[in-house]
Order: sequence, then C-alpha cells, then structure tokens
Amino acid sequence: MTAEPEEFDQAGPGNGGAGNGGAELDAAALREQVEQLRAHVERAEERRRALVHIMGDLNESNQKLADQRKAMLHILGDYENDRSRLARQTERLDNSRRALLHILKDSHESNLRLGDSRKAMIHIMGDLRETTQEMERREHELRDKQEQLVQAGKLATLGELTTGVAHELNNPLNNIGLYVGNVIDRIRLGADDAEPLVSDLEKAMEQVRKATEIISHLRTFGRAARVSIEQVDVDDVIERSLLLVHEQLRLRGIEVELELCPDELLVVANPIQLEQVFINLLTNARDALADSKRKTIRIASSRDGEKIRIAFSDTGPGIPLELQQRIFDPFFTTKEVGTGTGLGLSITYSILKEYGGEISVDSRPGKGATFLVELPFADEEPPQEAFL
Repeated sequence: MTAEPEEFDQAGPGNGGAGNGGAELDAAALREQVEQLRAHVERAEERRRALVHIMGDLNESNQKLADQRKAMLHILGDYENDRSRLARQTERLDNSRRALLHILKDSHESNLRLGDSRKAMIHIMGDLRETTQEMERREHELRDKQEQLVQAGKLATLGELTTGVAHELNNPLNNIGLYVGNVIDRIRLGADDAEPLVSDLEKAMEQVRKATEIISHLRTFGRAARVSIEQVDVDDVIERSLLLVHEQLRLRGIEVELELCPDELLVVANPIQLEQVFINLLTNARDALADSKRKTIRIASSRDGEKIRIAFSDTGPGIPLELQQRIFDPFFTTKEVGTGTGLGLSITYSILKEYGGEISVDSRPGKGATFLVELPFADEEPPQEAFL
C-alpha cells in the first residue's frame, strides 16, 4: 500500500512540488478507501456472527423438537404395553369366571368335592377382586397416559406453529413502531393539535391488544391443565384455530373458504382440546396441498337435528382407498421420515371419541379429501366441576 507514493515521487524532475502534492492526495484517498473497506469488512463480520448465532438457536430448537418426539414415542410405547397387560388380565378374568361356573356345576354332581370346590371358589373370588382392582388402577394409568399424549401432541403442534405466529406478531409490532414514530415526529415539530397524536396512540394500543391476544391464546393452547368440559360454540373454536395457522396458510398461498352456520352450534367439550382437533385437520390439509396447483381449504359447519357437522375439505391429490382405513392409526403417516409423527389424526380420533363424536374421511384420488367431524348438539350446560 505504501509503494504508490514512491512511484509518484519518481514521475519526473520537471514536476517538482506539484507531483508530490498529487501523490499525497492520492495516498490520502487510498487510505480513506482502505478505511472504508475495513469498516465494510467489520460490518460483514458482525452480520456473519449474528447469522451463526441465529443458526445456533435454530439448531437448538430442532434438538428440542426431536427430544419431544422421542418423549412422545416413549409415552406411546408405555401406552401400548399397558394396554397389552390389561388385555392379558381381562383374559385371566374371563378364565376365572369360566372356572367358577365349572366348579359350581361340579358341586351339584358330587358332594364329595364340595369342600374342594368351596376352597377353589374362595381363591377365585380373591383373584377376581384383585383383578378388578388392578383393572381400575390400569384404567386410571391409561387415562393419565392419554392426557400426556394429548399434551405432547399440543407441544408438537406448537413447534410447527411457532414460525407462523412470529410472522403474525411482526405486523402489529411494525404498526406500533409506525404510529409511535409519527407521534414522536409531531411532538418534535411542536404540533399544537393533540387530536392526531391521540388518534395514533389509540391505534398503537389497538395493535398492542392484538399482539397480546395472540400471545395469550398461544400460552393458553400450550398450557398443561386439568381437562374441564364446558358448553362451547364450534364456530368460535374454528375462528380461534385459524388465528394460529393463518400466517402459515398465507405464506403457502393457501386460500381458506368459510361457510359457517349463522346459528350457535353448541357442544359440550374442552375448548382447547377441540381447538387442537381443528388445528390438526388444518395442518393435515395444509400438507396435502404442498404440490397442488389450486390450493384451497374449505370449512363448513352445519346442524342436522341433534348432530353438529364440521367438514374440512381440500383440493389436494386425495387419499388412496387402501390407506383410508389406516390414517387414524397411531404413528401411521405417508410423510417422509422426520417430517411427521403420525399422531395428529390418531389424537384427533381419541379426543372426539371422548365427547361422543365421530370422524370420517371421504376422498377420491385427484379429487381432494374431506374430513367430516360429527358431535352431539348440547342445548344445556354441563354439570359444574365436570372433568374428563
């Protein structure tokens, strides 16, 4: 970098002091460019470090999701083991009952065997009592496992929704910054009229309330709490579900068509679990539309007598007939390894069964798929302190 001034000094004896002055100016300009380049390099290095930090956070989040999936697999394994154990105990109970009937028959045929028969009856009744107690305990454990499975499914859903919710929160935050900036500018310019200032601040507060509502709803959805049931409006739950997945659908260019019933569609259920059902069906439709040219999800609600029906339809490729009987099985998925747990529709099926509901699928290859949810209409409030 210092060679250039020396070359200008040797440009010729006729130039004298003027030549030296020009070289100094070029050297100064060159140093300034070097400083600017160094500053640019430093800024680029800072950006690179920030990017590395962000990638580290993303890797940590992916690891947490992987740990949660392992936990879900472990819970399902325990669930299957407990169910098999309960089946064996039920078989043992049936065998004991058959033995009891056989002993009673023998007691009528031979008085000589009466003493032995009584002893056997006492032993069998003890086994029956123990088996009944064990069945009650296992049933309680199975319900606890099911609640853990539902909560794990909610956590997995929250992991998928995090990006969309972040984008959803970005809009009100940007609007808040814009309105507050306008107020600051007007104050600095000495504005006398307070009305525009109050108007902008009210708009900023409206955006704050919107962001607070999204965050509060997300926290409520992910909270692990005792499952209470109450009378809820199905259409309200559908709209809250769309609030969480709206940004994901928008980023994928998916259009949502709503045909909600104008009347109240009341059911007795836990609103968070019912919301989880609808979010599972929406994300399932979202994934089915990944490679479709026309991307539309249609949600229609209606009431037919004592039945409430909610239909989720998509314009995806449809579900082959041989797979339609298996899609509600735990861990069954058509997605690639690492992109799905196969629990969404299974959890949906279990939750609806708890509320006396049904779910079915109607699909033809190339014609999309429609998942139909049916729940009993509830025109009365459930008893107080009603829990599942």
